[in-house]
Amino acid sequence: MGAIPTQRETVSRGRAAPAHDEAPAHDEAPAHESTGAGTHESTGAGTHESAGAYAQGRATLAGSPLAPGSARALVRACLDEWTDCGLLDPGQRVAEDAMVVVSELVTNAVVHAGTDVEVDWWLEEAGDQAAFVVEVTDHHPSRAPRDHPGETPYETPEYGRGLRLVASLAESWGVTYRIGAKTVWARLTGRGGTLPDEQELKVAEILAPEPPPLSSALERESPHRPDRDRDWLGRGALSFLAEASDLLAGQLDENLVAALAGQLIVPRLADWCAVWLEDESTRAGGWGEADGVGGVGGPRLARVWHGSENRIEELRRALEKDPPCARDGLRSGPETYPWPGEVLGPEGAHGSALAYRLIAGGRPLGTLVIGRSGQAGFPDEITGLVEDFGRRVALAIGAARQYARQATISAVLQRGLLPGAVAEIPGMRSALVYEPCDKGGPSGDFYDLFPAGDGRWCFAVGDVQGKGPEAAVVIGLARPWLRLLAREGYRVADVLDRLNQLLLDDATEAADAAARALVAAGGRAVPPGDGPQTRFLSLLYGELTPLEGGGVRCTLASAGHPLPLLLGPDGEVRTAARPQTLLGVVEDETYTSETIELGPGDSLLCVTDGVTERRSGSRQFDDGDGLARALAGCAGLSAELISERIRRLVHEFGGGPPEDDLALLVLQAE
Repeated sequence: MGAIPTQRETVSRGRAAPAHDEAPAHDEAPAHESTGAGTHESTGAGTHESAGAYAQGRATLAGSPLAPGSARALVRACLDEWTDCGLLDPGQRVAEDAMVVVSELVTNAVVHAGTDVEVDWWLEEAGDQAAFVVEVTDHHPSRAPRDHPGETPYETPEYGRGLRLVASLAESWGVTYRIGAKTVWARLTGRGGTLPDEQELKVAEILAPEPPPLSSALERESPHRPDRDRDWLGRGALSFLAEASDLLAGQLDENLVAALAGQLIVPRLADWCAVWLEDESTRAGGWGEADGVGGVGGPRLARVWHGSENRIEELRRALEKDPPCARDGLRSGPETYPWPGEVLGPEGAHGSALAYRLIAGGRPLGTLVIGRSGQAGFPDEITGLVEDFGRRVALAIGAARQYARQATISAVLQRGLLPGAVAEIPGMRSALVYEPCDKGGPSGDFYDLFPAGDGRWCFAVGDVQGKGPEAAVVIGLARPWLRLLAREGYRVADVLDRLNQLLLDDATEAADAAARALVAAGGRAVPPGDGPQTRFLSLLYGELTPLEGGGVRCTLASAGHPLPLLLGPDGEVRTAARPQTLLGVVEDETYTSETIELGPGDSLLCVTDGVTERRSGSRQFDDGDGLARALAGCAGLSAELISERIRRLVHEFGGGPPEDDLALLVLQAE
């Protein structure tokens, strides 16, 4: 039985938190851009900072198909050096196990995370022998490492059995999640368990000192390839499609979809594959001379994958010169594609290639091309399976593009809902922090600071119930009305009265229409009899008037919003308004305002509930007047430093990323 994975508490280590509590400290590696082996460090005896560890190495690798091979080469070189220096007993099985585990962990990170990969390894004492520890870190923490313990024994995808192999070889292993990163680690002593026969074959492949040329391997396998195809199709085809659907559905970037498609197909179904993507400007009916009309833009070769890493770039250059042409409109394929034999070596001079049109929603999105060396070609079962797989790839690309379009629209909408610039007020300094929780959609928080005429400036910090298009509709109505009413000379309380009535009338109807349109777009019917739903708005609104003798007169009102706090130069903190009802809840509600004077050095802090309700377990940031205590510690600081300090304290309070939008405004009298 393999080792059970564990999750361990961590302590701080050089560049970041370690993968587990046994992990030694590392010196900071220099940051370099890399597309191949990446950056690499190695040290010998006596350089490690942690007790019991006496040799270490590190590499930063690009998340590409070259990463596993590069990691194996770097670790193998270190292990050979340490063995020659007497740091590692050549009689131990550690070196062989290490090569397998490093290969599997890096492959897992590349396939399932798609980010750059950081690999750390070292030797540490384990009784009378050495233990080898490796950590592989990626930057996609929401993607757990894939294991699939529930698979039946005959389902043997390469990427599904990797962690089971690690568990068989490692004395212990585990996963650690941190903000923005995930680390999988393993500790090897050479005393791991026995491996099933199929995993022994996998180990033999990894430990081969130099993989033979792909063409030679194909030539040797060709007599048995039909049998191998039939055997795999009979046992693993359905699990392959299920696995592919699961992996592709989680990708929100079309280039990552293309990369995954290549890794899933090669070498299981083909010797190489390529994915072309069509831009929105490409004609829907096809492109190129085969249609008789030159296409606009043309396809883009997004990814090339080959079973032999050293063939990829040469194959890419050849394929870029010969993009596929759609001859039958929206037919998904397969169609014959010219064989690029000149770049595959003498043994790969003959073979067959097929092109599959990637179509989703009646629109062509690109083309998937697969190739296989030899005279046999592709059996019908393989072509049908790849056609099914191509449909899944097309759906994933379509979903990724739809997400990208929505993110772009939301970003443009968000910019339109916020002021282009914050007004400068004579005799005052202001500082603003605005952090939407959802970077891809409109926030429910908004702010404004604008001149209202007659020597007056007005400010607003608000929070709409909900997020997304419905919230954007309410903000799109509220902010212009605030400016209009203020510039028409309405007092603070009168502005809130009229805005409250507006939300109960126009905003409710508009927001409900947006919600119905959104539901209709998703193919779900709105239940009959559903009435409009009120969209609440909490708002802190105020008017500032600089005084001739110095200071600023501030008239303000809070409608269901966290109360503003006034910080004096001596560190005293008090509230500057009283609570009132949310806007858009009670019809004919009458609001009132308070007036205070800000003397030199006084600071007014206005926040949304993303600050006050920031959670750490069952506690909130403002429990026990936590915000007032934090502000009291800001006495003597400038407006910019106050805003930055409060922001930092709020982030540190929760530990993880904020779960709500965050906005705060600091107004300070000079």
